[in-house]
Amino acid sequence: MSHNFTFICGDDDFLVAAEGRKLFESLTQNLMDDLSMEIVDGNAGKAEEAVQAIASFISAAQTLSLFGEKKTIWLKDINFLADNRTASAEDTLEAIDRLQIFLESADSESVSLILTASPVDKRRKFYKWLSKNSDFKEIKGGNAKDLGLHIQKELKPIGFEISNDALNLLIDKTGGNSRLAITEALKLATFVGLESSGRIEEDDVREMVPDSLDSDFFETTDVFFTGNLQSTLDSIGRYFFTNKEARPLLASLQSRNRLLIQLRTLTSSGEVKLGYKGVDGLDRAAEKYLCYYGGSKDKNPLNVFSQNAWYLGKIAQAASGLSLKKLVDFQIDFVETFKELITRSTEQEEVMRAMAIRCLG
Repeated sequence: MSHNFTFICGDDDFLVAAEGRKLFESLTQNLMDDLSMEIVDGNAGKAEEAVQAIASFISAAQTLSLFGEKKTIWLKDINFLADNRTASAEDTLEAIDRLQIFLESADSESVSLILTASPVDKRRKFYKWLSKNSDFKEIKGGNAKDLGLHIQKELKPIGFEISNDALNLLIDKTGGNSRLAITEALKLATFVGLESSGRIEEDDVREMVPDSLDSDFFETTDVFFTGNLQSTLDSIGRYFFTNKEARPLLASLQSRNRLLIQLRTLTSSGEVKLGYKGVDGLDRAAEKYLCYYGGSKDKNPLNVFSQNAWYLGKIAQAASGLSLKKLVDFQIDFVETFKELITRSTEQEEVMRAMAIRCLG
């Protein structure tokens, strides 16, 4: 039976978002008008943000398409269906009631609606209603078998396969982290493609994929700047499972944040803008401001103009929900965290978790 909307959920936010992205792209590939497709960020740090996200989603769905096309609206990265303070706030619960009323009467002939959430509290009344009244899909993760199936699912449409030994080694090297494992699998497909075999073998993984010890702090940094507190805390836990020293992780956070502060300043002033190929206008802006960096474009983590435009666009999109003030506050907190790590050298994981809660809570 087909319902008015699709609801995708699961414990792994990366896998849930990836499934939502595939559905969104399949529904919008033939749309002519960009206004007929919209993504609303459902990642809320407080009740007011949850209320605004729901209001924006409903408003977008109710606005008619300019050219009469069927619209597609995606409420992504919902975190206010979990067991947390934001989800339990009275304002959030009232907004969820309004969302349910809207979804009950949504016209599936004029608009396709997608909701993706991670994590979810299955005890909640709204979750139970969603599971019965939507095109419901729960994405399973958390064990090697499920992750292996997801990796194979990602590779199949692009004409690649992976041997069982290679798959097991890939999962082991990435510490069972879905984001890292799938990213590395797609990189491997590019590498193997040069050899035209179409099959990823164990030797390919051994040669091309770093151990999770070398990769953990990059994953934590990526997750931190999405603003998702629970995912960040989970990632910090994985980091300290194989690492004892917090300073490489903190240095990675500081380096990323410095670039984001510069990017946000440039985008806010209209000097550059985000596009499909990353950051547009970076070379033009460099002509005006590179003199303040000594005139050098040599690779430097302090210099936004020395970075790849595609990479800058990727990290800017991921951190699009963070204001310039928030980024500056992060940098101040990172300095205080560094001082705290010196005085609490035997409690480094606790210090980093407390920092994440202060910044993202």
